[in-house]
Amino acid sequence: MNAITPTQSAPDTRDGPLGPQDLEHYARTGWLAAKGLFTAEEAAEIGRWSDAVVAMPEVPGEHMVYYEKSLLDAERKVIQRIENFCPYHAGFDGVVRGGRLPAAVEQLMGGPAVLFKEKINFKMAGGAGFDPHQDQQAGWSTYAAMFVTALVCIDRATVENGCLEMSDAPRYAGLIGQEWVPLTADEMAAFKLIPVETEPGDVLFFDSYAPHASKPNLTDQQRRILYLTYNLAADGDHRAQYYADKRASFPPDIEREAGREYRFRV
Repeated sequence: MNAITPTQSAPDTRDGPLGPQDLEHYARTGWLAAKGLFTAEEAAEIGRWSDAVVAMPEVPGEHMVYYEKSLLDAERKVIQRIENFCPYHAGFDGVVRGGRLPAAVEQLMGGPAVLFKEKINFKMAGGAGFDPHQDQQAGWSTYAAMFVTALVCIDRATVENGCLEMSDAPRYAGLIGQEWVPLTADEMAAFKLIPVETEPGDVLFFDSYAPHASKPNLTDQQRRILYLTYNLAADGDHRAQYYADKRASFPPDIEREAGREYRFRV
């Protein structure tokens, strides 16, 4: 396994919302679960904001709504995720760019950070899972060498409804698989994925080389998770370029050309 390189900065031990045990776990594994970083009431408010985002009219060129076929009802399409919504919702924008969340990310990254992308994964009843992968495999090296994602739990995430599963291996410092292709069994031979159940208000942090996956939600309730990804400010602000590139290669459903096939890869 690769050792940590300078592109994977050591956690910052200065005062912040994360404690020494959190920082040690992250330094060792590339991820950590911060229980109760938000209160249940704050998580409920984020849930209401998510409902408000769902209710916003879909407009080409603005927030990006993606759908998928339900695994429980082949005739039904459900919302899979929504991205690029912070410019259109002041509450989300405030939480994402100020307060304890970016402060925690900056502890982990060892310096000032900027938002790279944001999404809500809804995983509705019948929502599919995600194959094992490293986030950096999705072409992110075009923008920066390393990222940290904060997963904010909105609805209780369990094994039954497809909680995130993280690697039990020591922290990786580089890609162990090819870009744009999920990890293979051979590439995962050195580790196992372990489910990390979370309660509303918990935040799971992981860097862009930490292998992870999730299973489908075959329950009758949605399982919403807010994902916020950051990079070091020293590496530049790439959010606008990332979304321009994504809109061109994998646009939201409302912007797709009739008869053209679009395929999600990782």
